Amino acid sequence: MAKCEIKCAPNGPLIVRGDLELKDAAGNPFGLGGRSQVALCRCGASENKPFCDGAHKRVGFDSTVTCSDLPPIS
Repeated sequence: MAKCEIKCAPNGPLIVRGDLELKDAAGNPFGLGGRSQVALCRCGASENKPFCDGAHKRVGFDSTVTCSDLPPIS
């Protein structure tokens, strides 16, 4: 599987870069039009979910993520 990068934008979306395939809950792929980068909504206010449409600015979404480690899988 190819490596992808996901960046949490301050007060904004998840920026996903790489060899992408995004599917809905039924396993149907979204048509990404050849894009190798998409912005996914984190605020829940987008009219184009799962994609970001900039609604986070309108609703005042406030979330800055800093790195931390998950505990080991047991």
